[in-house]
Amino acid sequence: MKTKLLSLALLSALSAPALAHDAGDFIVRVGAATVAPNESSEDVATLGEFAVDDNTQLGLNFTYMVTNNFGVELLAATPFSHEVTLPEAGINKLAKVKHLPPTLMAQYYFGSGNLRPYIGAGVNMTVFFDEKFTDDLGGAVSDLDVDTSFGLAGQVGIDYKLNDQWLVNASVWYIDIGTDVNFKLGGDQTSIKTDIDPWVYMVSVGYTF
Repeated sequence: MKTKLLSLALLSALSAPALAHDAGDFIVRVGAATVAPNESSEDVATLGEFAVDDNTQLGLNFTYMVTNNFGVELLAATPFSHEVTLPEAGINKLAKVKHLPPTLMAQYYFGSGNLRPYIGAGVNMTVFFDEKFTDDLGGAVSDLDVDTSFGLAGQVGIDYKLNDQWLVNASVWYIDIGTDVNFKLGGDQTSIKTDIDPWVYMVSVGYTF
């Protein structure tokens, strides 16, 4: 009797409809997104390179399924805020900066069932704002400004559909962010080339329309 019940359960599971993404689906995902910079910069007045801390914000992404396997996604978030330091010089609170990193991706989804791993490639624009020195080094630095960055981005992720509408997601991006950090040093205009190049990690819940 137990064997018959097990066989019926397996047959029922195998015959259940797959909850795949379909062409024309619009997917909204909301969750926690962490930007973890992999930064490097030119030497800053013999004090070493800039360092930038991690930050977590509310992440949003919007995907339109062009076909059952190809999608287009826009990554958005609430503004990320980072502390900038000069650790080699022991300066732990040099500046603060905020940014928004909208990223447009073309994606390919593998498989056709509930579990849909995918890869993506696209372009990023990172806009910096509210830049300010929190330590002016005794009046030696002022007028901080960080240029907008344009670069490429890559992505891997996975969706698991719970039912026709709801899913859970985990995804990782690598984003090429290179910028010029501009400020006055001793009254002279200075520009430091800086690569931030973060990994972005997001865990989210999604809804399909």
